[in-house]
Parts: sequence; structure tokens; C-alpha cells
Amino acid sequence: MADCLFCRIAKKEIKAEVVYEDDETLAFLDITPRAPGHTMIIPKSHAANILELDDSKLGPTLLTVKKVTGTLNKAFQPDGFTIGINQGRASGQVVDHLHIHIIPRFNNDGGKSIHSVVNNPPVESLAETAKKIRQL
Repeated sequence: MADCLFCRIAKKEIKAEVVYEDDETLAFLDITPRAPGHTMIIPKSHAANILELDDSKLGPTLLTVKKVTGTLNKAFQPDGFTIGINQGRASGQVVDHLHIHIIPRFNNDGGKSIHSVVNNPPVESLAETAKKIRQL
């Protein structure tokens, strides 16, 4: 997509601090890092979100997440990682190109678990929620 920021980074039209690249994916440092080594993984082919990503691109994208997480683990020796996707404006997605954040985590870094992102528990029972999902 011509006007997509991340497509332009993948095509090397915009500079980024690339830390890994293969035929299908690109990993580069987030320009507003939340921790040392905060990296984003993108598929080189445009997909606004994970639902739009072609199934054939999912495996290579997740393999890159695994590879880069291993590299970050060696480089920074963090105490853990937060790995996640913001999908849609309500979740905080700013660039409409699928990107997976890998954020090295350190004891006492001030961050919280992914569970702290939202607090909107369902009013229906888990059984009712599961039924709604399974019937589709």
C-alpha cells in the first residue's frame, strides 16, 4: 500500500533501525521505545491487522517473533517479555499495518502485565460467552 508507513519502511523508502529481515518479514526498533530493545515485527506484505493477514504469512511472521525474542534475550538478558498486538483504534493501533511489539521486561521496570490494559469484565457467565463463540 503506497501510503502505509510500515510498507514504506519495508520497501526501504523510510529509514528504520532494522534488527532482522528475511523475505517475508522485517523487525525494527520502535521509534518511541517503552524499554531497551523494544522491537516491532511486520509482515512485508500489507495487512491492516491479523484478520487480514494471509494465512501463508502467519507462520513466517510468528517465526520472526520467536527469532527476534531470542536475540533480544541474548542482547539484554531481560527478566521477561511482553509480546502483543494492538488491533484497531480502541486498542491503541496507530499504524494500519499489522505489527507485533516485543518489549523486553525487567524486574521493577514500572510496567504491568497485559491484564492491566483493560478492565471490562463480561456480565454474562463464561459458559454463555463460550457458547456465543462456539456457535459461529
